[in-house]
Amino acid sequence: MGASKVTNSDHSVSVQHVIILVFLTIFWGLNWPVMKMAINQYPPMTFRGLSIIVGLLGIASFMKWKAIPFSAPRKDWVLLIRLGVINMVVWHVVLMFTLPHLNSGRAAVIAYTMPVFSALWGVGLYKQQIAKTHAACILVAFIGIFLLLWTELSSISGAPAAALTLLLAVSVWALGAQQLRRSSVQLNIITISFWMTAVTAVVVIVLAVILESEQWKAPSIAVNWAIIYNGIIVFAFCHTAWAYLARTLNPVVSSVSISLIPVIGLLSGAYFLNEDLSWLDALAILLIGSATLVTLMPQRAESS
Repeated sequence: MGASKVTNSDHSVSVQHVIILVFLTIFWGLNWPVMKMAINQYPPMTFRGLSIIVGLLGIASFMKWKAIPFSAPRKDWVLLIRLGVINMVVWHVVLMFTLPHLNSGRAAVIAYTMPVFSALWGVGLYKQQIAKTHAACILVAFIGIFLLLWTELSSISGAPAAALTLLLAVSVWALGAQQLRRSSVQLNIITISFWMTAVTAVVVIVLAVILESEQWKAPSIAVNWAIIYNGIIVFAFCHTAWAYLARTLNPVVSSVSISLIPVIGLLSGAYFLNEDLSWLDALAILLIGSATLVTLMPQRAESS
């Protein structure tokens, strides 16, 4: 995953992109029931803080191995902190507050409404031109996501306040994806990912100390495995891979292409945690999957 700034014309989907997307979809999708299991047994913010520390160590080890520099010019620090806040801090903090009130599959679905928000930010703030096919894919994916959300928002036992709060955090993440793509930082993407993760670690650990220190205890074997999975797989690999995709693909393609992640999250939550599925879920999966596959196909023009 290369270093420097990417031009706006460099957004075709390569074999490397597809391979990364496959692993990203599987690993990130399976993480939803893993997280839910862990925070049912352990303080959420502390779990996240420990995971981020493991992730930082993993990224740092890879950087040392590949001789990727850690340093960043002083002029880039404000931008790196801002990218860290809007790409990661808001999302992870809100997720740890809301996930205890949602089932893992629904939370995964809410998380990946991000393509819709990313497209809206792109059109509204950056006057981004969207191909008609991509616009249709966004609409189809949104319909699928709405069907998946319907159960949560209409259920008496659901948690609409938590769902809507998480949705707000997703909109911030989507803005972050747009800004990461357009940032002028001339650094290796792994260096950028390291510092965004470090910013997140500081905030999450401080909140864990303030809010959960009285609940601290030794994690169980299952929670320890969840921490390792989140640290190595999610923070060290998935977040870095996502940053690479956000920097090297068209924003619409990079956003909609990860819409299959909640499908994995929903199915794995049903399998591992016995979370309910309905015919609406099946229809939504079909819509989202179709939109994703069409979006990944080469487009002749990027204009509408």
